[in-house]
Amino acid sequence: MPAVTVEDILVLPRTSRPVGAGGSRPLRSVTTAPSGYEGEGFPVRRAFAGVAMSDLDPFVHMDQMGEVEYAPGEPKGTPWHPHRGFETVTYMIDGTFVHQDSNGGGGRVSDGDTQWMTAGSGILHIEAPPESLVASGGLFHGVQLWVNLPRADKWAPPRYQDIRGREAVLLSSPDGSALLRVVAGEVDGHMGPGTTYTPITMVHATVSPGGLLELPWRPDFNALVYVLAGRGSAGPDRRPFATGQLGVFGAGDFIEVRADAHQESRSPALELLVLGGRPIREPVVHYGPFVMNTREEILQAMADYQAGRLGQVPAEALVHRHPGDVEL
Repeated sequence: MPAVTVEDILVLPRTSRPVGAGGSRPLRSVTTAPSGYEGEGFPVRRAFAGVAMSDLDPFVHMDQMGEVEYAPGEPKGTPWHPHRGFETVTYMIDGTFVHQDSNGGGGRVSDGDTQWMTAGSGILHIEAPPESLVASGGLFHGVQLWVNLPRADKWAPPRYQDIRGREAVLLSSPDGSALLRVVAGEVDGHMGPGTTYTPITMVHATVSPGGLLELPWRPDFNALVYVLAGRGSAGPDRRPFATGQLGVFGAGDFIEVRADAHQESRSPALELLVLGGRPIREPVVHYGPFVMNTREEILQAMADYQAGRLGQVPAEALVHRHPGDVEL
C-alpha cells in the first residue's frame, strides 16, 4: 500500500494520549462486507452492507475497490452518470483513476490522492483508468465514500476538490506504532485538507504489528472503522476484526484498535479507514445515484436528468471505453 508514507515516523507530530472521562468507545457491532461489482465490472466490497442508516449517518455508502491486479486490457471504470444530493470521495491507495465532470472538475488520482466531488444540485461525471494503465495493466485499490448533505445544502452548486496525497496531514500515535493520514476533518487539533459541508473526519491509519492505536475522537461524532487489510481487535473488549469488516463504535472519547502481532505476508500491517461525522438526522431516500430527503425529490432528480438539467457531457470528454477496446 504505497499511499503516502514516511521514512521516520518519529519526526511527525504525535497525537495526545486520551484522558477524557468518556473513555474508550465500545465496539457495538462487526459486519463483513459482501463482494460485488461496480461500473463495467471492477470488484468491490460493499463496506456498509447490513449496517443501519442511523449508525452510518452522515455517511450513505462505501465501496472498497479492489485490491486487484489487472492484466493488460482489463482495467475498468464507469460510464458517464449523474449524481445529486451528496458528495463522492474517491481515495486511491494503489493504481490510478481519471475523473471528469460536467462542471469542469477533473484530474488524475493516484497513490494517496483524493478527489472530493460535491454533486449538490446535480452533476454528471465519469471515472476511468488512464490509457496507459489499460495498456499495461497493474494494481488497482481504492475507496469510494458517499457523504450525505443536509437538506439545506442539497442544492448547493457542484464543486470539485483535488487533494494531493502530499497534502494529507501526517501524524503519529504517541508510541510511533501507527501512522495517521488525515484526509478531512480534525484529529486532536490537526486539520486535514478536505473541505466538507457536513462535519466529518476521514483518516487512513497504518498500525504496525502488535501496535496500539488510541485515537482521540469527537464525542458528538459517530465512529466507524473499516479494515482495508490485516487483522486486529478493537474496543476495550478487544473484539477481533479483519480485512473487509466494519466496526461500529458506541459513545466515548477515543477509538481503541490493536494490530495482531502476526500479520499475513500480503498484509504486513493493519490498514484502517477511520470515519466519523456529526449525524444529520434527516430522512434519507437513496435511489441509484441520487440521495435526497423525499421520494418526490428522487422522482424530480430522475426527470431533471432525463431532461438534461443535471449538466451536459463536455465537448472534449473522456472517452468511455469498454474493457478490451485498447489495442495491445
